[in-house]
Amino acid sequence: MKAKLIGAVAVFAAIAILALTVGIHAAPASAQATVTATAALPAAPAANASAPEKHPEIRDALNSLHHAKEHLEHAAHDFGGHRVDAIRAIDEAQRQLEICLKY
Repeated sequence: MKAKLIGAVAVFAAIAILALTVGIHAAPASAQATVTATAALPAAPAANASAPEKHPEIRDALNSLHHAKEHLEHAAHDFGGHRVDAIRAIDEAQRQLEICLKY
């Protein structure tokens, strides 16, 4: 059961990454600036202010996981008893993605 939940969160994260990547690359330049400017999580400080972020898709996935976690935390029900496990899986996914951003 726990493995299915972790797998579901991983699939959600992968879909979110792909959807955001396709949407950002398909958007006009002005829309890309808006998407970047409205991200909920701040970008990691860069050594050179003009250098692009190394892993924007991972940052987008972190943002999606943040929103999913907020939804679960404020939901009126417990999703058949899976809410707590889903939040734990999101926390672990966020921890792993933060590690990935270091590389």
